[in-house]
Amino acid sequence: MNIEELTKLIEEAEELNNKGNSVEAESLINKLLNEKILDQDLLLKSKALLILSHTLWQQGKVKESLSIAKQSLKYSITSNTDNSILANKAEAKALNTIGVLYDSLSNYPKAQEFYCRALLLYEDIRDKRGIAIVAMNIGNVHLNLSEIPKALEYYNRSLSLHEEIGNKLGVADATSGIGIVYFNLSEFSKAHEFFNSSLTLYKEIGNKLGVANVTCFIGNVYYNFSDFTKALEYYRLALNLQEEIGNKFGLANVIGSIGNIYGDLSDHSKAIEYQNRALSLHEEIGDVTGVARVTMNIGFIYSELSDFHKALEYYIRALSMQEEIGNKNLIAADIGHIGNIYYNLSNYSKALEYYERALALHEEFGDKKFVAVVTCYIGELYTNQSFENYNPVKAEEYLLKAAKLNSKIGTKDALYKNYKSISQLYETLFRWEEALNYFKLFHELEKEVLSEETKKKAELFDIQRKQADIDKQLAVERAKHEATETLLHNVLPISIANRIINGENLIAEKLSNVSVLFADIVNFTKLSQSISPEQLVDGLDRIFTAFDLLADKYNLEKIKTIGDAYMVVAGAPLPRNDHAQAMANMAIDMIEAMKQFTSITTGEPIQIRIGIHSGEVVAGVIGKKKFAYDLWGDAVNTASRMESHGEPNQIHISQDFYNELISSNLFSIDNFIDRGKMEIKGKGVLKTYFLIKS
Repeated sequence: MNIEELTKLIEEAEELNNKGNSVEAESLINKLLNEKILDQDLLLKSKALLILSHTLWQQGKVKESLSIAKQSLKYSITSNTDNSILANKAEAKALNTIGVLYDSLSNYPKAQEFYCRALLLYEDIRDKRGIAIVAMNIGNVHLNLSEIPKALEYYNRSLSLHEEIGNKLGVADATSGIGIVYFNLSEFSKAHEFFNSSLTLYKEIGNKLGVANVTCFIGNVYYNFSDFTKALEYYRLALNLQEEIGNKFGLANVIGSIGNIYGDLSDHSKAIEYQNRALSLHEEIGDVTGVARVTMNIGFIYSELSDFHKALEYYIRALSMQEEIGNKNLIAADIGHIGNIYYNLSNYSKALEYYERALALHEEFGDKKFVAVVTCYIGELYTNQSFENYNPVKAEEYLLKAAKLNSKIGTKDALYKNYKSISQLYETLFRWEEALNYFKLFHELEKEVLSEETKKKAELFDIQRKQADIDKQLAVERAKHEATETLLHNVLPISIANRIINGENLIAEKLSNVSVLFADIVNFTKLSQSISPEQLVDGLDRIFTAFDLLADKYNLEKIKTIGDAYMVVAGAPLPRNDHAQAMANMAIDMIEAMKQFTSITTGEPIQIRIGIHSGEVVAGVIGKKKFAYDLWGDAVNTASRMESHGEPNQIHISQDFYNELISSNLFSIDNFIDRGKMEIKGKGVLKTYFLIKS
């Protein structure tokens, strides 16, 4: 295989990975990395390793992915002897990927370090696309550290550059990032607008991963609007997509989100079931931020069950992780939850301490929803006459402020509870008219919210019932698909089977250099006449199974068996430079393997003839129901003639195959017996050899 062919196949693997087929991409890249010619082009090897790193990352193998990405960086730096633009670009790409992986492991300082190095290189070579991609990633770090204005600044820079160069995927990513910023600022309508824009783009370019992630984000928006029916609908869609592409990061996030809905609907056993599933996935892939978030969510469920000591245990564990990674958003939420626990344990001074810490953090990065939530908590604390610092004036100030914020952002479920607390405060202060006004507001909004919740629960039940039916149908379809996939993988090369599964109707290609082997059992007709049909089939099965194991050992492709004949190819369907060496080794092992087989009637050893030739073939799939991968061309005919003109227990090879082995420097003249020139039926006079084990 030459560099041009390798480049084409590496690009094919990259395309497979971009479409979410990470396992298939990984398989193809691993085969290509065995090509020694890659050592002559370090930039291409760096690219192949980087694609492999991406495939492993999508499968949740982050640490393994990081190790591969660092190898890619090493090759890109080694190739950068003349400070060429291509080498700089490869180095920057590897640095950016390493940054992404540290980001996935919640090591934000390390991620930022690699992103900044990548950004400097991209800026140095004026690569706008590279600058835009890294700017997006730096925005992600700032978002994870709750540095919202900084995150928005980098996302806008990324969006502007991607729009300038017409990169739709980049535009979709940046638009989604801006949506997340507005979501964190509790501007849910604006977030929804940006998420929908990015979803349209992801669908347009066929990016399954983007579609899956944004579908989950839209579910989060509906969740924050308390529209659980719509939220669950989007979460289910996202879940199916994440399972389809095998993205464990996305899968863990969606499962945790579904757990939150069940928690809000007071189905605590279901909520804990989903949160524990999410926790296991986050732990498996080493996502510390995810582990911290889900640990906090489990604490919230125990709080709802009034198991306050258990809840506090989970909250403190989560807070420790969150402080280590520096995610202020999660730190603030967790501190607020801990304040609630102390309130329920009647430790009011401790509760106020945690509430004030949480409020300061939420105000710092402008999270309006949680500013309103914690402001209400503080107001309610000051209304409690058992609190040593009971202060109705402060209580009124905080409760009115919370109501104003909830009214502005449209969180009705929180607002009607605000109205109730304000009404009760005015009642204790004998401000009857104001108490009555707020009670009316509370009562009207409560009816609306509870009516909506009842409706949502009914709809949710209906959705769950329908989803159960859909899940059953999907399970049946998935089982059928897996059965078809397994069958095709058993009868066809994996790469060819996957092309058929993906919808290709006609598969035919010319392969310029392969090695073809035919093997035939000597005196098979005579042997078969002296044994029963069962003995015949059993004997052939054992012999051909031994050959199949050798084909697997040397990564060769068995083409077919016809009667007692066995055909195998090296270098198809995936080209390889060492096709002749691999085939030679298999042939030698086949002769050795036959020593274990003897005739049932005479006890004599069973012998085979082997013929091998190297050359050009046409390969393709024939049939519509019973598929078969086959080869055609002069190379196939010549290999067959080598076998038929061979001798028992000898490997008869052509001059072309001999030349391939000699040029590899792995075989010497001691491995060959010169047969001289001989007349070959249908081919004329050819010079041939016997291949032997030296």
